[in-house]
Amino acid sequence: MKLSDLKIIVTGGAQGMGAYFATQLAAAGAKVAVGDVKEELLAALPAGIHRRKLDVSNEADVVAFVAWANEQMGGLNGLINNAGILRDGLLVKKDKATGAVTKLTTEQWNAVIGVNLTGATFMVREVVAKMVETGQRPGVIVNISSIARHGNRGQSNYTAAKAALAANTVTWSKEFAAFGIRVGAVAPGMIETPMTQGMNQKARDALVAVIPVGRIGVPEDIWLGVKFVLECDYFDGRTIDVDGGLSM
Repeated sequence: MKLSDLKIIVTGGAQGMGAYFATQLAAAGAKVAVGDVKEELLAALPAGIHRRKLDVSNEADVVAFVAWANEQMGGLNGLINNAGILRDGLLVKKDKATGAVTKLTTEQWNAVIGVNLTGATFMVREVVAKMVETGQRPGVIVNISSIARHGNRGQSNYTAAKAALAANTVTWSKEFAAFGIRVGAVAPGMIETPMTQGMNQKARDALVAVIPVGRIGVPEDIWLGVKFVLECDYFDGRTIDVDGGLSM
């Protein structure tokens, strides 16, 4: 699809990669609706972008947002499933000094699964349902997965969510083919965003040291992958790793 033909939702679009995607899409002539829980940051987006508070882990919020976006843009034919959070922690940890055993909390697990998997799934369900109801085709969905889907220490919750999202990219591409909707995924490596800036500095430095290209990625790197999925009508049901050659 041409970017200028898109009427597209970007979740988690108030900052970081999501804000970059939304800005690039709007500059290319697309109609864009952005949702994020950080409502106060939405005002910084360029003029012309539709914006509204959105908690993807809240089913009613998702349903209302999709209906609103469809009305604001005069239709809907795209989604970038970008909203995500981190609540890292080892599943089980033993303190070397005290011998105390701690566990990943239920709250840590549920928060990440709720946003990164359940919320992403709600978004796909509601966007596709709206497209089918209104007869809009063709359409395209881009899921933002992660190279952590291959497994990464201290990220049981995040790995589970991002692996499932990549797997369901295949599932949904098959389910939605009859509706003229393609589904692809982009899996970033370590990218300079507010989320990764909050990482432990020692862990961050160690990770950067093993990236073959020798640097942290930037949102523009991931946008190039997203743009390819949006524009290439022969791309479907696959995940593109954009990670600087990093192997976790």
